[in-house]
Amino acid sequence: MHDFPSTYPGPPFYLFNGHLETIIPSLYRKIEGITYTREKISTPDGDFLNLDWSKAGSDRLLIVSHGLEGDSERHYVRGLAKLFNQHQVDVLGWNNRTCGGEMNLQPILYHHGSSYDLETTINHVLGLGKYQEIFLAGISMGGAQTLNYLGQKGEELPKEIKKAAVYSTPCNLPSSAATLKQKRNSFYKNRFLGKLKNKMHLKAEQFPDLIDLELLERVNDFDTFDTHFTAKIHGFKDAQDFYQSVSPDQRMENINIPTLIVNALNDPLLGPECYPIELVGRKKELTLEMPKRGGHTGFMWKGQEFTWVEHRLLKFIL
Repeated sequence: MHDFPSTYPGPPFYLFNGHLETIIPSLYRKIEGITYTREKISTPDGDFLNLDWSKAGSDRLLIVSHGLEGDSERHYVRGLAKLFNQHQVDVLGWNNRTCGGEMNLQPILYHHGSSYDLETTINHVLGLGKYQEIFLAGISMGGAQTLNYLGQKGEELPKEIKKAAVYSTPCNLPSSAATLKQKRNSFYKNRFLGKLKNKMHLKAEQFPDLIDLELLERVNDFDTFDTHFTAKIHGFKDAQDFYQSVSPDQRMENINIPTLIVNALNDPLLGPECYPIELVGRKKELTLEMPKRGGHTGFMWKGQEFTWVEHRLLKFIL
C-alpha cells in the first residue's frame, strides 16, 4: 500500500530549481477523475462556507485546507482527494470565504489565522455523526490554519481527530512574509497581490465605505496591503501585528496529536524560522521533515500521478 521512497527522490530533470518546482505544477498539473458534491453551510457570524465532498463510503474522513487564493479545485487538494479515496477514505475540501467561486457576505475574508472557519467546518462534520476518525491536512496557508486550530484547541480537540499533516507551511508567518520582499520572489508577490486586490474590488462593491480604492491602486507590496486592508478588515493594528498574531509557531507547543510538517529546504516562500527544528525537538507529537528539494507545494515525482508529498501524507496518516 505504501511502496514509495521514504525520502523525496527529487523532481523530474526539467524542474531544476525551486522556482520551477513551484510554478510548473501550479500552472500545469491536472488531476482527473474527481467530482465534488458541494454543500453550503452557515457560519456563526451570518456568513457561509462552501464544502466540497469526495466520498468513498467510509467512516474515516480527511479534511483538506487549501493555500492562499486557492480553493478545493487546486491540484494539491484534488490529488489528496483522489489518493485518499483510493484508500477508502472520504475527503472534504473546504473553501475559505471568497475562495469557492462565490463572494462571501461579511466584510472579512480569510487569512492564515482564520482557524474559526476550519472549526466551523469540523463542527459541522462532527454533527453528522458519521465519522469515527477524522484527519486534517493543510497546504501552505491551509497548513498554518490547521496548526493554529490544533494549537488553539489543545487538549480540548475533538476526540475524533486523530492525526494531522501539513506541507509547504509558513510555521513562522513574519519569516515567510519577508520572502515576498525579495526581488527573486516578485513573481509570487505580484500574482498573490493581483488576486487579492481583485477580491478587494469585489468587497468594495458590497461595502463601499470599507475599501479605499485609490490607495488600493497604489499598493505594490504586501506590508502596505496587509496594513491597510487585511489588518484593518480583520481587527489587527498593522501588517506586523497581523503576521505575529496569526503565526502558528506561537501555538504549536499545545498540539496534542501526531502531526507531520513537510517543508522543502528550497521552498522560495519559507524563511529560516519556518523550519521549527528546536520546537519539534522537544515536542514528541510533532514530526518535521525537510527534503532538500520540493519547492513550494511542488514535490513532483517522475512518472507518477501523485506527488511524493501526497504519498508521504498518506503513509503518515494511515
